[in-house]
Amino acid sequence: MKLLPPLPPLPRLPGPRMSSALLGATALELAVLVGHLVAYPFGLAPERRPPHARPTRPANTGAHGPDGGEPAPHEATALPLAAADAPPVVLLHGFIDNRSAFVVLRRALTRHGHRHLESLNYSPLTCDIRAAADLLARHVEDIRARTGHSRVDIVGHSLGGLIARYYVQRLGGDRRVRTLVTLGTPHGGTAVAPGAGIHPIVRQMRGGSSVIEELRAPAPGCRTRFVSFWSELDQVMVPVETACVDHPDLDAVNVRVTGIGHLALPVHPTVAAAILEALDAPEAGEDTATDAAPDTGSAAGSAAGSAAGSSTGATSAA
Repeated sequence: MKLLPPLPPLPRLPGPRMSSALLGATALELAVLVGHLVAYPFGLAPERRPPHARPTRPANTGAHGPDGGEPAPHEATALPLAAADAPPVVLLHGFIDNRSAFVVLRRALTRHGHRHLESLNYSPLTCDIRAAADLLARHVEDIRARTGHSRVDIVGHSLGGLIARYYVQRLGGDRRVRTLVTLGTPHGGTAVAPGAGIHPIVRQMRGGSSVIEELRAPAPGCRTRFVSFWSELDQVMVPVETACVDHPDLDAVNVRVTGIGHLALPVHPTVAAAILEALDAPEAGEDTATDAAPDTGSAAGSAAGSAAGSSTGATSAA
């Protein structure tokens, strides 16, 4: 019996390959999703608002409020001001989410001395970003009345950042918001929007929607400082650069995050450190930007330096 010689090895056919970075980010996204599903029921109820109380010292200093903005309402009673007179921080979640998304970030902010933190739950049945922005406006006015602060900071994840930007840019919220930090927010509209044909508010997140076009309109004199965090592995933002603020009238810093995806942005410790630096940065500063890596402890410094100017920084979360 004659044996045929063995066949030469077949060439390896090209196929889909997942990079180690993307594989790691995907695994982290799944872990975050599982943890968030566990925490989700605890965030369904709106948080209890602190009661009105008389301030320990005058809420207004001179003609301006304690943050250098417009005077807070004279008729308001207020709680004792936070350490170092830091503005209240409002946390605004993404689509079909709730305040439980910020459990980790809230803890980091509290440890850093931000004592006045508030989360706003908007209904998943909300059908218009404009309506959600109006709800945010009323919430901010309530915070001003209760605390005596004239301005607040806002951190918004995904859709929450877009709602906050609409409030700042289109409803006069720049008079009330000192710094707006957005995490994976589709500022330019995203081509990946699950359920876009079903939920109206998701359609508004797509490129070319009326809301996105409104945000492209001129915004001269906008007083709010923008810091947007975007990730090259964010599978919800298509293209990923859509999570950057690109507007000639806005004081905006875009911070690139590496190694994580969309869901991990509000919970990753490196990003949390960078958010803290952004919130603590002075309103006027030099234009600086340096790369950062969490292993060397320089990630937060990178974002802080970027937040002081109008450059693009990089934060490694790998």
